[in-house]
Amino acid sequence: MTSPLRIGVLGLSHDHVWDNLPFLAAHEDAELVAAADPNDPLTTRIATEYGCKTYTSSSELLDKELLDAVYIFSSNAEGAELAIEAMCKKLHVLIEKPMAARLEQANRMVAAAEGNGVKLVINWPFAWWSQLQKALTMAQEGAIGKVWAVKYRAAHAGPAELGCSKYFCDWLFNPELNGAGAMMDYCCYGSVLAASLLGLPESVTGMTGGQVKDGLTVEDNAIIAMKYPFGMSSAEGSWTQIGQLTSYTTTFYGTEGTMLVEPREGALLILASESDPMGSEVPVLESEHSLKNSANHFIHCIRNDEQPWLLCDPKISRNAQEILEAGIRSAEQGSHQTLPL
Repeated sequence: MTSPLRIGVLGLSHDHVWDNLPFLAAHEDAELVAAADPNDPLTTRIATEYGCKTYTSSSELLDKELLDAVYIFSSNAEGAELAIEAMCKKLHVLIEKPMAARLEQANRMVAAAEGNGVKLVINWPFAWWSQLQKALTMAQEGAIGKVWAVKYRAAHAGPAELGCSKYFCDWLFNPELNGAGAMMDYCCYGSVLAASLLGLPESVTGMTGGQVKDGLTVEDNAIIAMKYPFGMSSAEGSWTQIGQLTSYTTTFYGTEGTMLVEPREGALLILASESDPMGSEVPVLESEHSLKNSANHFIHCIRNDEQPWLLCDPKISRNAQEILEAGIRSAEQGSHQTLPL
């Protein structure tokens, strides 16, 4: 019988780590060996909750522990460099979205995965919603004709207001470590959806709103518009919205129909067409085991030597990173950005 995969965690400052660790700990083919982070309260928490060894340095963990793979939940900038370091040591990597702070880092990450023959899986929290998986499959199969637009809006009242930890906020509000502000944190979702169904746009226009909140060093509202040879798409991000109306809803527009995907696992998928203009609910089956959560998918890809699924594919996420970088440049320069950059 094959021994469970030995997995370490590099970085605990991204709060999403605590949502993903239970799936890893419960997986029969994985062993959480050790975790590293410079913040003592975070390493104390993971040691208490999961009983693993801890380090203050990711490099020390990588030097001292015999591993098969790593989870990375650090800042976007630091996480990308840790991923490259780990892959150069022949370790498989699961990293939290959007994979990097800069396109140059994303390019090096894809090259490191290919050059070292390891898996690089990008964890997008909404990738495990069964209704979104169904919608993407239907769109790819032509259920709404030719797709001409993807629209996604992610919004809440702000990281601090949402209850994000100090460690998370410290780098979310740092343009070097995050890559931007709300544009990087939240427009990334719409960017990866557009990249998944439509590929790279021919041009991108990014805009940041006037600061709603005082004291932030990054933008708190942003929008990225993508122009395609056949159609358009948009990705919106807000850290100032009160209430959840319009938040996290995905819409796919095609020449023969429209699909609306409500947020969170178990929510509705609605399909409208010429014969059913108000739309009807589409039955959605439970996701297959390998698409239920991040741990299942990561371990499945490693064990079966399979390419990560659509949203988790590093090349798709790399294209999303290019859309994001074009949006940031556009907002800074006040001009459209032609792709490829």
